[in-house]
Amino acid sequence: MNVGDITNPESQFRGKPLDGIRVLAVEQMQSMPYATQLLARLGAEVVKLEHPVRGDLGRGSTPAIDDPQGRAVGATFLRNNLDKRSVGFDMKNPRTRDLFLRLVPRFDVVCENFKPGTMNSFGLGYEAVAAANPRIVYCSISGFGNTTESPYGHWPAFAPIAEAMSGLYNINRADDEDIKVSPVGALGDTASGLYAVIGILAALRHRDSTGEGQYVDIAMFDCMVAFADLVVNYWSLGKDPRTPTEMINHGFPLADGSQVVVQVGREAQFELFARAVGHPEWLADERFSTRRGWLDNIEVLRAGVREWAGDRTPVQVADALASAGIAAAPSFEAADVVVDPHVANRHMIMEFPRPDGGPNVMLPGNPVKLSKVSEGPDVRPPWLGEHTDEVLRAELGLSDDELAELRGSGAIG
Repeated sequence: MNVGDITNPESQFRGKPLDGIRVLAVEQMQSMPYATQLLARLGAEVVKLEHPVRGDLGRGSTPAIDDPQGRAVGATFLRNNLDKRSVGFDMKNPRTRDLFLRLVPRFDVVCENFKPGTMNSFGLGYEAVAAANPRIVYCSISGFGNTTESPYGHWPAFAPIAEAMSGLYNINRADDEDIKVSPVGALGDTASGLYAVIGILAALRHRDSTGEGQYVDIAMFDCMVAFADLVVNYWSLGKDPRTPTEMINHGFPLADGSQVVVQVGREAQFELFARAVGHPEWLADERFSTRRGWLDNIEVLRAGVREWAGDRTPVQVADALASAGIAAAPSFEAADVVVDPHVANRHMIMEFPRPDGGPNVMLPGNPVKLSKVSEGPDVRPPWLGEHTDEVLRAELGLSDDELAELRGSGAIG
């Protein structure tokens, strides 16, 4: 699917659920940009304020492409900023506070993910913004929250900080095994972004019924405690999350070095599994009479699966197991994901041409599928400050002379 395509054109005239909602985003890297991109895909208009010279810090990530002016645009920025407009805006310039507060009444939502206290230092915390627009929904994402005391509130926080503190890195980890940092990418960011979207949508619904805006405060640490839910729950039930759950939840290597993941958690499932892979004798084998025995003898099971699988592909192996009622899946490499027919049929990859030549940039599609809402069209991520003059003219009626004077002062870019 290419950026700009519409996958269900019969729905494009129905509009989108967030049409008319306007978002003013002061955001960096991934957590809040991920959230506002989802809001934009659901119809919200997102105006992104970023430093006029360096831009969102995500622009400096790697790998990167070059924009039409030869400036680097990093992968973190590319995958989190579809469907937005970019305004070059120096938040530290004293002239921008007035511009920001003049913009606020024209928007429904203000989003930021600076370190706690930063927006207050600009004179643009929730109280100041709500005074300019009492109906505003103001959302912050930070490592440890803004509205309550935390012993960690002054710590910088990127995704792995919140992930590590949630206990996630110690689930099923042996005592002699090193922790693996960021095992699934920036989960701490994307999870926090999802909770931010939920909070924003709930606050907008509340505003519909009460007429009042409010502050939505998202702490990344909180979000990861929620995502790593079994850590707290297991501990309360006397189970150490470090020790593996007594079930088959493992990778099974095949002859070509690829792997298939299999989950078997109940005795009835083990019976189906044993028969499916041609080893019904396991059912009478004392070694496999308990769930603990499954784990203690996992290498025997792996050898049996490898022999049974033969030269079948991981997808064929998983399909055979699934047909027998066993939860199984191939462990894909990136090269498998980008050509997978399910991914293609669900429009979960979109592409846009890079201005510096080379292969198209690929980005994840929108996983929220609504039958009466068109999917797309999406707009490529904006170049730095691409819409500065357009937005400030339209929203504040600034003249060319005023824009030039502000640009000369460094307030805008």
